[in-house]
Amino acid sequence: MADDALQAEVERLKAENAALKARTTRGVSIKVSEKGGVSVYGLGRFPVTLYKEQWAKLLDIAADIRAFIKEHDTELKTKEPR
Repeated sequence: MADDALQAEVERLKAENAALKARTTRGVSIKVSEKGGVSVYGLGRFPVTLYKEQWAKLLDIAADIRAFIKEHDTELKTKEPR
């Protein structure tokens, strides 16, 4: 009986481990920071954290940012993923 319980616990932990690995390989994640900001993880070494109104302003000009990147493509460097 103890072996069955132990085996069930091992299977549960394997499933939990697989779920955690799948979540981290996704790349980018979003969390609420301690100070109430929106933090985006996975873009670089440190998270990018802005307050909601700052994210709203940034997202409002997303098309402008894309156009700028396209216009200056030859001047911009590309960072290789790790």
